[in-house]
Amino acid sequence: MAEQPLVTLGVVAYNEEEYLAELLEDIRIQSYPKNRIELLLIDSMSDDQTYAIMEDFAACHAARFSDIRLLKNPGKRQAAGWNIAIREFSGDLLVRVDAHARLGSDFVEQTVACLQSGEKVCGGRRPNLILDETPWKRTLLMAEQSLFGSSFARYRSSDKRCYVKSAFHTAYLREVLQKVGGFNESLGRTEDNEFHYRVYKAGYRICYEPKIESYQYIRPRLHRILRQKAGNGYWVARTLFFCPRCISLFHLVPFAFVTAILATALLATLVDWWLPLWLLWSAYALFAIGNAVLSVRSYRKFSPLQLTLPLLFLLLHLSYGLGSVLGFLSAPFGRKRGGHSA
Repeated sequence: MAEQPLVTLGVVAYNEEEYLAELLEDIRIQSYPKNRIELLLIDSMSDDQTYAIMEDFAACHAARFSDIRLLKNPGKRQAAGWNIAIREFSGDLLVRVDAHARLGSDFVEQTVACLQSGEKVCGGRRPNLILDETPWKRTLLMAEQSLFGSSFARYRSSDKRCYVKSAFHTAYLREVLQKVGGFNESLGRTEDNEFHYRVYKAGYRICYEPKIESYQYIRPRLHRILRQKAGNGYWVARTLFFCPRCISLFHLVPFAFVTAILATALLATLVDWWLPLWLLWSAYALFAIGNAVLSVRSYRKFSPLQLTLPLLFLLLHLSYGLGSVLGFLSAPFGRKRGGHSA
């Protein structure tokens, strides 16, 4: 029987001491043979116990795996870390694993099965998790999981195998990375969008396979979620200046919403015409309340904190939209497009 593919799992982490140990345990108990798994643990100059956790895991479990290597990412950005993984991996395929995540026990097995079915690039579903659940954190999770609060991306929960523009924990055969190259290190949040656009342009498709299941933790506090959303909006706007096809129209909805608020508010102030502003807020309120009701019904366990969901939706959209405004304003003065390396 032919030897099974050598799988490289790349984990890029920065200050992930709260989450990393559980992720590494998920990797340890994978159903796929450990002697056919290479593990690259890449620390982005953390100032907590992240690197120490990596060292401990390598010391205890190196004999189980094909190889475990600890690497440093002085560039700190995710894109720089992934480029280190692309340069250093020895496997037949590379799987990018988020340090803020969990893996199903057959994650690697299902990934290999998908690629052996004839695919070159694949990824799977991405439900969200919360750490140390409380009623308030559960409400934050409900806002994040809602289509209205987050996104319509099919890789979050679809049950059907299909082709998508991007995927979570994406796996690439070696030939794909050799042809496409590395990630654009000048990008802070949208490196996936730009890279997967080049994957598509190189003639490959990204297969979404729902049997490949992993989970991503949301930020545990509201201000951290809002900061993340603002950063996402900022980099979406910046990316539009050199790769507009990397960005979906859905990414610009919060920006359009903020722009509409400003425009209608100005109209109401200057010419005393309040109807557009009233219509905008009424429509938004109906959508927000309606989606809050759907979220509560799907959870089936009511808490008074869930009454804040419409407000949470508003804060998420405003943060993202204002981030995009700042991105558009700063783009002409920012760094030019960086090169790709691998």
